[in-house]
Amino acid sequence: MAAEISKYVTLPSGAKYPVIGLGTFTVFNATGEPGAVFEAVKYAIDIGYRHVDAARVYGNEGEVGDAIQAKLDDGTIKNKKEIFITTKLWDTHHNPKDMKENTMKSLKLLRVDSVQLFLMHWPFGFKDGDDMFPKDKDGNVIFSDHDYVDTWKAMEELVDAKLVENIGISNFNKAQTERLMKNARIKPCNMQIEIHPYFCNKKLVEFCQSIGMSVTAYAPLGNAGRTWKSADEPIIFDEPVLKEISKAKGKSITQVVLRFHLQRNLVVIPKICHTK
Repeated sequence: MAAEISKYVTLPSGAKYPVIGLGTFTVFNATGEPGAVFEAVKYAIDIGYRHVDAARVYGNEGEVGDAIQAKLDDGTIKNKKEIFITTKLWDTHHNPKDMKENTMKSLKLLRVDSVQLFLMHWPFGFKDGDDMFPKDKDGNVIFSDHDYVDTWKAMEELVDAKLVENIGISNFNKAQTERLMKNARIKPCNMQIEIHPYFCNKKLVEFCQSIGMSVTAYAPLGNAGRTWKSADEPIIFDEPVLKEISKAKGKSITQVVLRFHLQRNLVVIPKICHTK
């Protein structure tokens, strides 16, 4: 008999974090038409999704917010709190003094008073401002000198102000996480990192889980549609072993791979539903 998999991860705050969510990264609109995220989120809610993962840098918080509002308006959901929303602090917004103002912009776009999970997208900052990738005259990205520990302390104040319910991190390594844990008043409750069959990220996953942090896998299906993928990179849907398992189990390769992640006690946020 297959092992039971819980539908939720319980965060330290008591919040129920759905283990399957909809990812909304469209490579900065390079892989989706305008309105695609709006339609995808509406459809996802219609078929039962109650977890949507967004980010300021994706440029689609507005579409996510509009879609959730549309599902409230048509009666599919009775309250926006039925949808667990994750969004992320972008690198150009690491300045602690601007934290609240920039977070309020995200909340306004999402059309909510607070989000359930707010992540620091990367452990480094770019030059302050709304140019998401500020560059110098030679085309090099301009970094800021904001310490991610100071940025985190400003995120803690967002929890105090009830603008975000839980805070976590993304794309940190073990040493960066350990330093943050030592200096945090509110410990990060979640780590979002790349995880898929070609990159299981085993050591970092085990470390995070050993200190009580849930782990969310982005690109859990390998992100075959990413614009920077080289022509010779493998695609999980072409893997013979996955085809064999898929046939033997009577499940799609997508279902097989997501089950593999879920059995590792991971949260998954696939972007689309493959049928192979």
